[in-house]
Amino acid sequence: MSDRFADPEGGRAPRGRRSGTGRLLTGVTWAVLLLGLWLWGREVTGVRHGLSAPATGDLAAVGPPRGAAELPPAVKPLAGARPQRLDIPGLGVQAPVVARGLDARGALDPPPFDQPGVVGWYAAGAQPGAAGTALMVGHVDTDTRPAVFFRISSLRPGETVRVIRDDGRVAEFTVDDVRTLTREDFDARLAYGPREPGRAELRLVTCGGTFDRASRSYTANVIVSAYLTGTGL
Repeated sequence: MSDRFADPEGGRAPRGRRSGTGRLLTGVTWAVLLLGLWLWGREVTGVRHGLSAPATGDLAAVGPPRGAAELPPAVKPLAGARPQRLDIPGLGVQAPVVARGLDARGALDPPPFDQPGVVGWYAAGAQPGAAGTALMVGHVDTDTRPAVFFRISSLRPGETVRVIRDDGRVAEFTVDDVRTLTREDFDARLAYGPREPGRAELRLVTCGGTFDRASRSYTANVIVSAYLTGTGL
């Protein structure tokens, strides 16, 4: 990708020019995400301002509304399989999923700039539905329109996220937490670490906060956490 991204040790490369295809996930936010990935991976494997601001707040955890039903129990993780599509019924999202890794500099390679409707899966991590924390990232907007994860900050505990896998199984996750983490308060363990060992968990990540025109980047990340509560064919 461009020279905007950080290396795995947390250093920031100088900002380069923006792609002509639009303002998507930007350098500083991806730098934070990359640092989190690095720390998260060590832990787990070892044992502008757009069309509207997608989320606000320095550190916001969204709890269940009053009177909400208890969240369902987790189910046994599935065997590994690669994700093909991500569905979020409450938001009307049906998005293809592509495997992403790290680029030549060791930085996370996001979905292509000209495909804002595509979700990227961190293929070196857990597979969705299998034990561990699977990570999916998506753009929040472009210069002209919302992108695939534009509304994920509006998700609430109890809502459903489905991953269609290449083994024909559907992994159904229940949202249990939505947070907006600023760059200054970013906690990789909180963002990417397992909430309960042995579960199959999922994280959806995009930009949040406000768009800083000076740095041409968003000020935070939105992290949606979910866990496996059902499987189907």
